Amino acid sequence: MQNANRTAVRTRAHAPSPAARAVAAAVAGAAAALTRAAGYTADRLTAKRLLDLTLGTALLALAAPALAAGALALAVRRPAGGVLLREQRTGLGGRVFELRSLRTGRRRLDLLSRLPHVVRGDLSLVGPAPLAPGDPRAGDPGARRWRQELRPGLTGLAQVRARSGMPWDEAALLDQHYAEHHGTAGDLMILAAAVRLPLSAAPHTAPRAAVRAVLRTASRVARRMGRRTAPRRRPPRGGKGHLSDTDHRLPGYSVAE
Repeated sequence: MQNANRTAVRTRAHAPSPAARAVAAAVAGAAAALTRAAGYTADRLTAKRLLDLTLGTALLALAAPALAAGALALAVRRPAGGVLLREQRTGLGGRVFELRSLRTGRRRLDLLSRLPHVVRGDLSLVGPAPLAPGDPRAGDPGARRWRQELRPGLTGLAQVRARSGMPWDEAALLDQHYAEHHGTAGDLMILAAAVRLPLSAAPHTAPRAAVRAVLRTASRVARRMGRRTAPRRRPPRGGKGHLSDTDHRLPGYSVAE
């Protein structure tokens, strides 16, 4: 009898307290949530890479004649810096790569010349702005994390919503908003918006009609998908549909920090 009592006392002494059980349950729940979020993020990134490969290859094939003509014209002129502009940029996982683009001075053609980087995996069609190593916009630990989880983009939310005099910190907030909410439908709509942007350079060197035909169809599909999956929201009263800082700043965020 005494041995049984001693065993019961020892069992009660080693049993976890209610507080310990609550902490263990909270940790287990957080681990499960992180696992589900990681799986969802992996699925989104896989779909994003598939879009880059398929649409990027198609756009590169359409742009190839214009790119060849632009490269030939530059080779004849023999510019001082060479045919290609070479810049160091930080990509996925913090890896530094050499970004190459034509020096034609025509913005759309120069951007299209970066399509081989999209097919190779250095860039994505849509993503945050590609930053140089040591750029202050990537200095914050939080910004460094989400920037390294995505490939930089050929275009992005900040580029299509850019306006004269936009401070660099607002562009960084738009990039962060994209990194936290990106998806295939949103990427297609951003690409369609990028094609419609007015250019100061002469437009005849790029196959804009063919590119627009591809993206117009993709944009229709994206809008239909958006109507089915997301409730419609009214734009803010203060402007014509651009995101305000309060839409995507994290709690406690400060520009001075």
